[in-house]
Amino acid sequence: MIVLQAHYPVLSVTSFTEMPKLNLKSTLQELSLHDFQIESSCLGKDVAQTFQENPLLPGAILTHQGKFLGMISRRRFLEQMSRPYGLELFLKRSLASLYRFTNTEVSILKTDTLIVEAARWSLQRTAELIYEPIVVETEPGVYKLLDSHQLLVAQSQIHELTTQLLHEQSLAQMIQSEKMVSLGKMVAEIAHEIKNPVNCITGNFKFLSSYCQMLMQILREYEVEFPQVSEIIEELKSEAELDFILEDLPKILLSMKVASGRLTQIIKGLQNFSHLDENKMELSDLHECIESTLLILNNRLKAEIKVIKNYGDLPEIPCYSGQISQVFMNVISNAIDALEGFNLQGLESGTGLLEPDKLSSPTITLTTALLDVDGSKWASIRITDNGMGIPPSVQERIFETFFTTKPVGKGTGLGLAISHQIVTQKHKGRLIMNSQPGQGTEFEILLPLIK
Repeated sequence: MIVLQAHYPVLSVTSFTEMPKLNLKSTLQELSLHDFQIESSCLGKDVAQTFQENPLLPGAILTHQGKFLGMISRRRFLEQMSRPYGLELFLKRSLASLYRFTNTEVSILKTDTLIVEAARWSLQRTAELIYEPIVVETEPGVYKLLDSHQLLVAQSQIHELTTQLLHEQSLAQMIQSEKMVSLGKMVAEIAHEIKNPVNCITGNFKFLSSYCQMLMQILREYEVEFPQVSEIIEELKSEAELDFILEDLPKILLSMKVASGRLTQIIKGLQNFSHLDENKMELSDLHECIESTLLILNNRLKAEIKVIKNYGDLPEIPCYSGQISQVFMNVISNAIDALEGFNLQGLESGTGLLEPDKLSSPTITLTTALLDVDGSKWASIRITDNGMGIPPSVQERIFETFFTTKPVGKGTGLGLAISHQIVTQKHKGRLIMNSQPGQGTEFEILLPLIK
């Protein structure tokens, strides 16, 4: 008597277009699995009849008293039947004898196994087993079969998807690089145009200050030499509040001098940042690159965010200064994003946030040092924030292209990916991230001193 755990319908050919929509994280659970189980006490002719009725059935799962025993593939079954005296030996005997004779090696995969991993494992099997169907355990004690051909078709679909994603990523990085180069050129042109009037103001400010001091001195001498003045002059002095002007004018000149100097620094910072189309490394002052970046980001560094600078003694480093400035820009911008909305009153204990006794004002700490790594000198730039930190589940993907934890429209997922590429590929350096939830995040940029 045939004991089947499921009646197996006649199958139809599954074309590539009928495959489910897969992605890089798709598992075996998303594929069509064959459910044909038969007791090992049944005769070989019973399996032969089922194979004849279902031409796409890859094999049969054998059970003994309802428990999993093994698997016989269609290929091995027909191979044994085609041997001399095969029909006489196996058609009228139990499947257990055929299974012992074939001595088939059976490997079992879980349904949550990624398709790409299953395909790699399948192709690594010996030539004798490479076309054997795969036993998949859908739940404890429940087994189904997966056709190896279907697995390879699914893998090819995922491979095509991966190729498309790589193309999109390459295109996005190329567009971003072109955008940054265009931005750099535009900023350089604007900085150059602004630099001329700024130089005019700065260059003439010394003379303006000197002239004002001389005029004020002459007025004071006039008051000493001619204490008695006409009513018209006295009225003009009163209307103009001459005493206030003489007191406030030096303060205005000092404010203008400070503003002029700061504007000069900003222009210099823009010029440093705009060097994105460099074609060779040059010795650069990394502290100057950091300061230029901070000047550009000054409007985002709100009053409640403190910036602590622990600068060490760094020599000039061979690098593409514009690209390194872009890395500083991306990392510091992320630190600012992590600290924005830092609410000391709203943090609660026991929620993965900062403990009450560890509360502090939002701070970004910039630390530079010269390190000896593997017998060679490296420049270390550590950018640390005391925000909420990055969850462990996110940390492993932090440098992936297009990966972002920011809301839609707030981030592109390219900043850290491009920064990692600039540091590791362009400069043969290292970009290391350390983060503990509730204790902040630190990015360390390591750059070799040798070109």
